[in-house]
Amino acid sequence: MLIKTFLVQAFSIPSDSMQNTLQEGDRVLVDKLTPWFGSEPERGEVVVFHDPAGWLRGEPTLEPNPVQRVLGWIGLMPSAEEKDLIKRVVGVAGDTVECKGTGPLKVNGKALNEPYVYPGNTPCTVDDTGGQFKVKVPKGKIWVMGDHRQNSLDSRYHQNDKNKGMVPVDNVVGRAIVVAWPPTRWSTLPIPDTFDQNLGAAAPGALGLAGAVPLVLWRRRRLLAAESPRVSGTGTAG
Repeated sequence: MLIKTFLVQAFSIPSDSMQNTLQEGDRVLVDKLTPWFGSEPERGEVVVFHDPAGWLRGEPTLEPNPVQRVLGWIGLMPSAEEKDLIKRVVGVAGDTVECKGTGPLKVNGKALNEPYVYPGNTPCTVDDTGGQFKVKVPKGKIWVMGDHRQNSLDSRYHQNDKNKGMVPVDNVVGRAIVVAWPPTRWSTLPIPDTFDQNLGAAAPGALGLAGAVPLVLWRRRRLLAAESPRVSGTGTAG
């Protein structure tokens, strides 16, 4: 129970929404320790989170056998009672995330190269039900998307819920770090290089200062020129 509550927990992948990064039936281990130290989800992480606003409404719940119940209780198997989802974090607080046409997906105006997207998918879905969007992520929320873009009911398709498609950070259980089962699928889940570029939103104050400096220097040069005897209106050319 201590391991399940504070360290790691196993979760089962029930759908194809994260292909090919994760396959239906994979078992992943989720790091639950890091958030206890105040760490918040970062762009590119694959996270497990509690259903934020009825995203899983109507989905069937499988009835576990007695052995599965025991293993689920101690954290060696996923708990059937828990309503959780797994997606990739694309935007964090302050980010502007947008998709137009078939892509690319942009974060704060910078295009993402997304090799993890399911082969044959476009970064954006061309439809009017959420595939085209431009959102700004508020404080305490994240924007998540599945890697199988044409088969994932993620933040894009829940923009009419109480969180406008965002997932509250408090709902995040932890970061998926390892595909632990089956053995043939064993692998780690690092943050892709895609998110190594500087994607931070520019601070308005910094932009204002950058624009003000040239103006101040220009005015100073004008004042100095007006006071210089070389260009004085009363002088004569030598």
